[in-house]
Amino acid sequence: MAKGQAERLFPLLEEVLAKAGKTWGDLTAIGVGTGPGNFTGIRISVSAARGLALSLGIPAVGVSSFEALAINHPRPILSLIDARREQVFAQELTANGAHDPFMATKDTLPDMPTIGPFDTVDPVAIARITATRFDDPGLPRPAPLYVRAPDAAPPRDPAPVILP
Repeated sequence: MAKGQAERLFPLLEEVLAKAGKTWGDLTAIGVGTGPGNFTGIRISVSAARGLALSLGIPAVGVSSFEALAINHPRPILSLIDARREQVFAQELTANGAHDPFMATKDTLPDMPTIGPFDTVDPVAIARITATRFDDPGLPRPAPLYVRAPDAAPPRDPAPVILP
């Protein structure tokens, strides 16, 4: 969606729960994709997941797009996400964890097995990863994963003066 993600999110979640014959009270954890991806969409989804988890008293689990894309692939692997402008977001995933994500062109990638680039993530992969992590007592709160600064810029015009 280009616009209206925030307005559509909760009705969509209600539809998904209803289709599965479940209610909010049936949930034991909430998994959320943390990106990289659409700047606004990621902020909305992470905020919603954290708020829902807090209100329901259940954990929220952040899953990067890199992890979700590489869920069924042996390590080490370089997970790639389309970053537009002929670039990719990349992260090397190993058996012991992950290296810091970076931006590259397809011509400057390290010579190693890759998955992607993709521009969508399977929500089932996020759910499967969530199921392996939600009971970890040291689980960090989900946070957006940004690899580059947002494209939006603050307005150049000065802010209006507020009268007393």
